[in-house]
Amino acid sequence: MKYIITENQYKLLTEQEDILRIPLAAFDNNWNDLQLFLERRGNPPYEITDDLDLYKSNIKSLGNLTSVGGSLDLYGSKIESLGNLTSVGGYLDLYISNIKSLGNLTSVGGNLNLEDSNVESLGNLTSVGGYLDLRDTPLSKKYTEKEIRSMAEVGGEVYL
Repeated sequence: MKYIITENQYKLLTEQEDILRIPLAAFDNNWNDLQLFLERRGNPPYEITDDLDLYKSNIKSLGNLTSVGGSLDLYGSKIESLGNLTSVGGYLDLYISNIKSLGNLTSVGGNLNLEDSNVESLGNLTSVGGYLDLRDTPLSKKYTEKEIRSMAEVGGEVYL
């Protein structure tokens, strides 16, 4: 059988095959062990299929992580860059973080908490399934709720 596909379809198929799909539970939820494993494989793009808890961690970048199937907790972390992250299936907590831009992130399935962070840009964000908390951020002083909702579709409340 022969299939004819476009170049874009081909790229999607080949790119997706190159992304490792990893349940963090396979590493006993240990971020450092996962990083050692990835380093040995040449730091390829990867997805975490379950939750990722980096609460109050010293991590500064998520590197080649492209998506988190569950929730991502970066509350009080030293995070400065979300790296290649494009989606989070559950909530994303960046409360009291150093993050300035959401970068490549396009969607968060649940709530997005940016309260008391240094966020100045929503980056490529297009949708948030739950609430969006921007209290005590540079964005809360710069934009109105209507302006925020014109930047990204928010399913719940917008807290400024």
